Amino acid sequence: MADIRILALDLDGTLLDSGKNLSGANRDALAAAAGKGVLVVPTTGRFFGMMPPAVRDLPFVRYAITVNGAQVYDRETDSAIVREELPLEKALAVMRFLDGFDVIYDCYQDNWGHMTRAMQDKAAEYAQCPHYAKMIREFRKPCPDLKAYLAERGGDVQKIMLFARDPAERDGIARELASRFDGLAVSASTRNNLEINAASAHKGRALARFAEHLGFSAANCMAFGDGMNDLTMVQTAGIGVAMANAADEVLAAADYVTLSNDSDGVAAALRHFGIA
Repeated sequence: MADIRILALDLDGTLLDSGKNLSGANRDALAAAAGKGVLVVPTTGRFFGMMPPAVRDLPFVRYAITVNGAQVYDRETDSAIVREELPLEKALAVMRFLDGFDVIYDCYQDNWGHMTRAMQDKAAEYAQCPHYAKMIREFRKPCPDLKAYLAERGGDVQKIMLFARDPAERDGIARELASRFDGLAVSASTRNNLEINAASAHKGRALARFAEHLGFSAANCMAFGDGMNDLTMVQTAGIGVAMANAADEVLAAADYVTLSNDSDGVAAALRHFGIA
């Protein structure tokens, strides 16, 4: 088996169960892997401070791949090892395009969320899942108009995220974004959202660059995922693991399929490969 030195783990739908909890079995398996010198690296569309404390505060977690690969964060030095962000003018152009659709959108900049207040007030109508609506309320700084706020503030944007009331409209928006804009990576983590990053910002590239930074290669990585924003890292890692509940494309790309996120699938796979 490959010499696995890095475990890259998506959170929602993968490491966390459907209640967004870290099970005791998964925690113990990660602790056992860390005890063998394997780096445990949460890999998420969230920024670092937005990760659940049960994961963020694990004593053996130093690094995290965040914002879908826009940043690799080192907690010990409070610095970014990797940064891949959207230029401000392109982010503003995308937002102006989105204004033509029945959606709400926000953005991440400098490891926090920002959003037009009127859109934030409608979060429950669009995000639908109470978990996502709660995150929008708690982790977005409201402003009168997001575009004007960003134009005045300056600086590049880590990610734009939108929620569409109609999932079918979301799919059409994704196609139009691809045809109208160069240099975007568009993915989804729920049935009615889109996450828009710079094309160079995806979990697979961030994982490869992180491994190289530490003197390893992608062959020394094992990646776990379920959603389409996990596909590149499942493809990149020496061992790509899909959860039983994963999207069809992720299942097809994986080297190994484990149990679902509600059946401690991460722990099962780590035991299978002798890492825990």
